[in-house]
Amino acid sequence: MTKKVLVIGGCGRIGKSVARDIATHTEAEITITSRNPESQVEPPFKFLVLDLSDPEQILKAIAPMDLVVHCAGPFHHRDGKVLESCISLGINYIDVSDHRSFYERVIKHQNSAIAKGVTAVLNTGIFPGISNSMVKQGVEQFDRPEKIHLSYVVGGSGGAGLTVMRTTFLGLKNKFSAWIDGKWQEISPYSEREVIEFPKPYGKTGVYWFDMPETYTFADSFPVETVITKFGSIPDWYNHLTWITAHVFPKSWVNTPKGIEFFARVSYLMTKATDPFSGIGVAMRAEITGEKAGKRETYCTTMVHQNTAIAAGAGTGAVAELMLAGKLKKPGIYPVEQALSTEMFLDTMKSRKIEIINH
Repeated sequence: MTKKVLVIGGCGRIGKSVARDIATHTEAEITITSRNPESQVEPPFKFLVLDLSDPEQILKAIAPMDLVVHCAGPFHHRDGKVLESCISLGINYIDVSDHRSFYERVIKHQNSAIAKGVTAVLNTGIFPGISNSMVKQGVEQFDRPEKIHLSYVVGGSGGAGLTVMRTTFLGLKNKFSAWIDGKWQEISPYSEREVIEFPKPYGKTGVYWFDMPETYTFADSFPVETVITKFGSIPDWYNHLTWITAHVFPKSWVNTPKGIEFFARVSYLMTKATDPFSGIGVAMRAEITGEKAGKRETYCTTMVHQNTAIAAGAGTGAVAELMLAGKLKKPGIYPVEQALSTEMFLDTMKSRKIEIINH
């Protein structure tokens, strides 16, 4: 019997990439949702208007499905009702959630998911997503891993839309806790610039502290003393503008919905102008330090892709492929690094021609 997949928010840049990847690698029947009734989708996809503020609509939409893939961010503002509905109906779930606050809101349903036999995998995509599995691969090389340093850089818009821009500026609003030297410490967003050597064509570029779900979940997933997550943009002057937004402009400018929307739209227009020159790709670098056979060593992996949105689609689509095939079944709610094995991760990346390079 043909499996049915619902891609919520499938008309956005990331959602479209996810739907296309699932269509390429599975035989599933895919329905894409949007709150806009005028949205259009191309075959082989079906279309459904869905208002996520209406619980009855959510239940009706997901009831006939085998898998729900939630791509409608920003997840700072999502209440977890889609996941709750999936658990109540016994339907597996994946999302591209990108903030610790969402994880904290939904993890309370862990026991219910286990009781219902529902596998729910959070934080899939590219960062978080592929980044998490790169770190897991590195951690597994050690007898005693000590430090995770994850950094990534995006060219221009990364091929993403306004939702991702909003997420970036929402991440500048507040200080956040990071796991450093075995304890939680407060960090200012977009601080402590560090120049990292990324693979070509990016080379050396600046990255800054940024609050990602990995900052929070890695401390629970892996027995390490320090977790560092840093982000940067190309061209580098975007980094300086973002730093000014975080540290110079009045806090009120990024603490209101109107302020976030203003910065997101201005940034989006700027990247549309620079994308032809900067590209829309992504590079990631995961460096793990620890002890192996009594010696202190460092293990590093890198990954590059020319289109960030397509890479995000691959990260989420890979998890969907495995779940639909019955290869990934782990009842409960987990960040992707706790659900996906390194072997399955590498196999699905290879089939998508995404190379994870070990250094």
